[in-house]
Amino acid sequence: MKNPPVTLEAIAGRIVVVRGHKVIVDADLATLYGVQTRRLNEQVRRNAGRFPADFMLRLSAEEWTSLRSQFAILKPGRGQHRKYLPLVFTEHGALMAATVLNSPRAVEVSLYVVRAFVRLRETLAAHKDLAAKLRILEKKTEALALRHDSFAADTRLQLRQVFEAIR
Repeated sequence: MKNPPVTLEAIAGRIVVVRGHKVIVDADLATLYGVQTRRLNEQVRRNAGRFPADFMLRLSAEEWTSLRSQFAILKPGRGQHRKYLPLVFTEHGALMAATVLNSPRAVEVSLYVVRAFVRLRETLAAHKDLAAKLRILEKKTEALALRHDSFAADTRLQLRQVFEAIR
């Protein structure tokens, strides 16, 4: 199996949110680790005690259909005839998968996977901070508009449009 180049952006693009958890699908993780999906899942089954519910989830049929259509994570023909619904791994589950695979490629790439999860977490935190600052600015602008009758109605409308565009 040819090992694809590893970049944080490529890994981050494979991380999705399922049931409130940031996860990566088994097929994508297997590709990154340079093994077949069935080999990854086989090692997970053999080491089930290392994968508690907060490390790994099995997708429901609806979740899998939604992911396939929403993010186009499968190429035509690839994975459409899976015998079992896919597993998805959280950051900790992806690390544990690297340890049970015990291959140099898996160990090497697991570091990139962790960095991608961390970068995603930082990006989400930055967006929450920005949204909070925007709400504060919007309240201050509205308060200013109410205090000054000379604040034209069209200026208020324009400011609201700017805030909506930023959101």
